[in-house]
Amino acid sequence: MRKLISLAIIMILVVGSLGMTMAAATSKFPYQAKVNTTAMNVRSEPSLQASVVGQLESGDVVTVTDEESDGWVQVKKNKLTGWAAGYLLRKLDSSGKPENASAASSPPTSGTVSTSSGSTVTVLTESLRIRSGPGTSYKVVGSLAQGEQVTINGSEGSWLKIKTTAKVSGWVSKQYVGKGAPLSAQSSSRGLRGKLIVVDAGHGGNDPGMIGTTQDTKEKTLTLSTANYLKQELVRLGARVIMTRTTDVKPELSERVRISESANADAFVSIHYNSSVKKSTGTLTFFYSEKKDRPLAQAVEAELRQGTGLRSNGVSFGDLYVLRENNTVATLVELGFLSNPKDESLVRGSSYQKKAAAAIARGLADYFG
Repeated sequence: MRKLISLAIIMILVVGSLGMTMAAATSKFPYQAKVNTTAMNVRSEPSLQASVVGQLESGDVVTVTDEESDGWVQVKKNKLTGWAAGYLLRKLDSSGKPENASAASSPPTSGTVSTSSGSTVTVLTESLRIRSGPGTSYKVVGSLAQGEQVTINGSEGSWLKIKTTAKVSGWVSKQYVGKGAPLSAQSSSRGLRGKLIVVDAGHGGNDPGMIGTTQDTKEKTLTLSTANYLKQELVRLGARVIMTRTTDVKPELSERVRISESANADAFVSIHYNSSVKKSTGTLTFFYSEKKDRPLAQAVEAELRQGTGLRSNGVSFGDLYVLRENNTVATLVELGFLSNPKDESLVRGSSYQKKAAAAIARGLADYFG
């Protein structure tokens, strides 16, 4: 009997030991990563408002030991331990090289097509919008599926004037057609897939922003809620998202811009709600640079105009810090007037915020594809 008990104890210890070994083998931590920016702050907590305990330079290799759901990672290098923005690191494989670096495939031949009239090209992406003019601000007049062929009738900048086999004429983005094989679903850069978007929830902390005149709604609360809905929608569409804030804190305007530029983001969207001494209502979409920002603002406004429950007041030039000082393509959206009782009542609801977030995401997709 004692032998059986001893054997059972041994078996439990062996199985337990195997279990711990297997758990350790399947754990994704720790791993090595390299700093992929000029300089990176290491903070005491996973927050932009936490104190800086050290700084790392480009090329420094760190050990990553933990990760938060919003992208912060715990890093260690020599005696320095703290939290850093994960998007500023490049994970390394067991040989010390960036992961998947050797697996990169040759780029497709999109964007290298002849623009001579009469030549034929193939649609390389899953779906391609045909527009009435050479830009994303023009209305959609049709669409093409992957593998379809079109005839080129002219070009303007990065846009091609084409005619389909069904005799539909319009304009398509040059980068999504070519002579090569169609892009696979995973390698396609159509729309938002793989794009890095910075979502900026305006105000926060000791800055409430505008306060509703009827229900005392704080703008900072609405911007964060809407920003979270926008993040969910962008991720669903295949984008990567960085939030400038995820709690009730107030990053400096310069910090919001720095986050965008350090990450080499594809686009920056700042979420706000409006106020006026007049009986103003509706949305308003801002840009700063005519060349860099206006196309994105127009694409977002076109979608907001379609059906959020509020009218759109179009696009407008805005000499706003997060636009003016931002090298990233950027827009700022005002999603309703908290000074208007009807607007305030509507925008407080999750239904409106989800519609607005979905419209902004569609606008971004239109801009990129």
